[in-house]
Amino acid sequence: MKDHTSRRSLRGAIYTRVSTDQGLEQDFNSLDAQREASEAYIKSQAHEGWRLLRERYDDGGFSGGSMERPGLEKLLEDVRAHRIDVIVVYKVDRLTRSLADFAKLVELFDKHDVSFISVTQAFNTTTSMGRLTLNMLLSFAQFEREITGERIRDKIAASKQKGIWMGGSVPLGYRVENRTLQVVDDHAAFVRDLFRRYLEIGSAVRLKVALDAEDVRLPIRIVGTGNKTGGGLISRGHIYHILSNPIYVGRLRHNGKVYEGLQKAIVDLDVWEGAQGLLATQTQKMKAPSQDTHSFLAGKLYDDRGNRMGPSYAAKGSRRWRYYVSRAALRGRKQDAGSVIRVPAAQIEKQVEAMVKEVSDKDVVAVIERVIVGGDTLTIHLTGDATPAGQDRILTVPWKRASPYRRREIIQGDGASSSDARPMRVEARAAFAQALRHAHRWLDELTRDPEQSIEKLAIRESKSERSIRMTLSLAFVAPPIVAAAVEGRLPRGFGVKRLMDLPMAWSQQWTALGLEPRDA
Repeated sequence: MKDHTSRRSLRGAIYTRVSTDQGLEQDFNSLDAQREASEAYIKSQAHEGWRLLRERYDDGGFSGGSMERPGLEKLLEDVRAHRIDVIVVYKVDRLTRSLADFAKLVELFDKHDVSFISVTQAFNTTTSMGRLTLNMLLSFAQFEREITGERIRDKIAASKQKGIWMGGSVPLGYRVENRTLQVVDDHAAFVRDLFRRYLEIGSAVRLKVALDAEDVRLPIRIVGTGNKTGGGLISRGHIYHILSNPIYVGRLRHNGKVYEGLQKAIVDLDVWEGAQGLLATQTQKMKAPSQDTHSFLAGKLYDDRGNRMGPSYAAKGSRRWRYYVSRAALRGRKQDAGSVIRVPAAQIEKQVEAMVKEVSDKDVVAVIERVIVGGDTLTIHLTGDATPAGQDRILTVPWKRASPYRRREIIQGDGASSSDARPMRVEARAAFAQALRHAHRWLDELTRDPEQSIEKLAIRESKSERSIRMTLSLAFVAPPIVAAAVEGRLPRGFGVKRLMDLPMAWSQQWTALGLEPRDA
């Protein structure tokens, strides 16, 4: 954010909201009261160059739990058009009651260099204390998202234990009606015939050859999006999936366990058990694959839709590149895969190992229960004895897959020669990342524990108080600068010391470092 006190004129916009439309017909209603208090605040800042925009941004009769409000939408349009410098509200909850939406709004405000002020709550992002409060609120927003995710997972697990269908790809042979699975007779006949022929032929490979020779096609179905699917040859992977799916005998599978479902069975139980016995016999004859000792996340890595990501590799000549790939994509169900389908093994293993070692001194492989790869985050679940009592066992850290196609753009100052640009040293990046983790951890302790102090931290960490203060300053470095350091886009010569004790205003940090400001 910019330091607005250095500007000659700041354009202030007032946003007001009330949940009900009762009383709005009065000459002086709740919206007017909020606006009057906000106008008085802007007038009190006239010596700082603040001036009131006459454009009104009012939402009467709209809940703060939704972002679909005409006044708010108009306000955000003017923010994107750079017509506003400061947004003033009577209370923070007038803007939104959702912490997740609040985080999105703050991200938008930061991107367009807009501050916001709550008149009655001393909440002002033009000050360092306001930004500290902001960081704390964003932490609560992350906590809310994680708790919501846990509730959803618990609800799905409980529902499946009761045999309730909880969505996803509808199995061939069924359709969804009133959130329950109903049998489609002609498609069910296709499934039953597949089981029968598999038991007759005795091999999924030979069954695939026979079906292709007869030009047997999958039934055409209409999926939830309204699009058509099917009509092509059935793949060998799809054959295995159907033959091993307990849903066809009226059961549901969840997290390795099978429960009685509410849907009608398509296949008789004796036919099903015969197919499972034959599948088990054929599986035992297969040669066990050699263990890849390098891929220590095998069996523990999942995409953000619950699909396991297994180790794979690509080779060219004597060179070999290791990856983890979503099993959904490998089985031809790319639409069911998560945000990230394939990740470089070395990159993700290095980051996971570094994060686990930061909080636990035990064997990394032994303490990891599960790692979930999202579009921009990694969520690491640790075992109960991995960390000291009371310390969080779930680590959520920013993550961005390294692109093999794009050369890193080194951020430089005006007049610098791009031909001489070299990235920040790997050792310097690692040292900065470690110091940044310390800074956020110490800041969290100072804000949560009233008994904690910089003096006590210095004694515990065997450091000087000045060293603690300097490291804490890294917690207030502008996110685009942090991202540039972590991704290696800062020029060589930058390190922890150079990124410490910068001005609080984010725009001034770029100037202090002699770099060109970037949005990301």
